[in-house]
Amino acid sequence: MLFNKKTLVLGASGNTNRYSYLALKRLRAHGYSVEGIGREEVKVGDVLIHTNKPPFEGIDTVTLYLSPAHQREYYDYILSLHPRRIIFNPGAENDELAELARANNIYPQEACTLVLLSTGQY
Repeated sequence: MLFNKKTLVLGASGNTNRYSYLALKRLRAHGYSVEGIGREEVKVGDVLIHTNKPPFEGIDTVTLYLSPAHQREYYDYILSLHPRRIIFNPGAENDELAELARANNIYPQEACTLVLLSTGQY
């Protein structure tokens, strides 16, 4: 069963020691449709991690696993996807992008995707 909160994991990784890897796995385990963008084109389960910026449709949530310095190149791309919210995971907090999100009617949420999933608040 797929929920309608299609999620883009930005900063996705095939490295099992990374939180973005756990997020990919747990989002899928909870039944969410997931896309990934990262440095290496690899598969995590049934999710292909892209290295480019595909024009995804229907993205509800962008969950960030990039430091603010690495987010800047994605600002226009994220806004072009028109997500409902952007989750700034610990270490990804970024006032500049949060302000851009608000100006584009996107909800910026400082939270941990893994905690939101585990507590049923995703």
